[in-house]
Amino acid sequence: MIKKLFTKVVLFAMLLTAGGFANAQTTLSDSAFASLITCGPGNDYYLAFGHTSIRVCDPAIGIDRVYNYGTFDFDTPNLYWNFVRGYLNYCVSACSYRNFVLSYQYEGRSLVEQRLRLTPDECRRLFDALEDNCLPDKRFYLYDFFRDNCATRARDMIVNALDNPALFVDRTADTNRTYRQIIYQYVDRLQWWQFGVDLLLGMRCDRPVSTNDYMFIPFDLHNQLDTTVVSATGKPLAEPSVQILTETKLPNDESLSPDLVFWLFFLVVAVLTVAGVARGWRLHWLDIPLFSVVGLLSIVILVMWFFTIHWCTKWNLNVLWLNPLFLYILFRLRKSNRIVLYITMACLAVVLIGFAWLPQQFNTAVFPIVLALMARLSSYLLPQRNKK
Repeated sequence: MIKKLFTKVVLFAMLLTAGGFANAQTTLSDSAFASLITCGPGNDYYLAFGHTSIRVCDPAIGIDRVYNYGTFDFDTPNLYWNFVRGYLNYCVSACSYRNFVLSYQYEGRSLVEQRLRLTPDECRRLFDALEDNCLPDKRFYLYDFFRDNCATRARDMIVNALDNPALFVDRTADTNRTYRQIIYQYVDRLQWWQFGVDLLLGMRCDRPVSTNDYMFIPFDLHNQLDTTVVSATGKPLAEPSVQILTETKLPNDESLSPDLVFWLFFLVVAVLTVAGVARGWRLHWLDIPLFSVVGLLSIVILVMWFFTIHWCTKWNLNVLWLNPLFLYILFRLRKSNRIVLYITMACLAVVLIGFAWLPQQFNTAVFPIVLALMARLSSYLLPQRNKK
């Protein structure tokens, strides 16, 4: 609790200082330099992918600032609702390099710096653009995790400051990864978080990404700069990385995997279903919470699909098994409509049979849940003894 409060105070201070920096009209000397700083992951879920900032330093005039496109105002009205709908504005803020390093040192997160080989004019152009972005009427932008975030903003600011285009190494031919596969490697110890994210992400996240798209992850942007050259000179854009801070935070504790939990759940449901069919048990005490959770999650999926502007939550095939028909079935448990039951079973079967060719990748923990749902639906279709 104290740690989170400290982080909020630091971010708030950064927001306050941004306006002061932006109001000062400053011209950099020829000794100024700019660098990209890549921050290691934190223990909280939203910090799992690290962070990217730009540093501009001019020892001749006493400037050493870090520009951060990953902040937002905690006092924003309807903060969480705007985030869910995709309307949360993030902003660029500026703070001193010293305070920036101290905040990450407190959190035990790593910092790596790549000094950019910019000409004095390119460095001034980058600094002026960053300062201009800090103006009150230009600070805010509509955040998009995959397409417009702290890393993509930093990349674009650097590229736009160059006199000549930067040549990024093509990474699509050898890896052919998708957005979903890229984020998997950063949340391997956060399996429940990964499960939840997989429920919300639609099929758009399963398309192979372009070279430019790779850089939405701070570490991928860092890796690209290690191999990027300037077209006119053929020289690397960045100098070799320098470690500012090493990671000292403790790793997240591992929990039971969703796969194990839901396979055990399926075994329990399967045993109860077989016994229920044989003995005529209704098992409404099992179906009511199960179908309620599935039905409510189906509403979440549909809201994120149709009533938000999130690019990544559209065309979500999880709706095949998180099916709103379960709400209809829930209210007709005593007199189930067999046609609705067959349609729902068919949707579940599509997930099981078509996982290899459907254009969306499902979390592996989905399959035991689907089997459990099919077991419960089948109990309403199979002949039973007199129900008790």
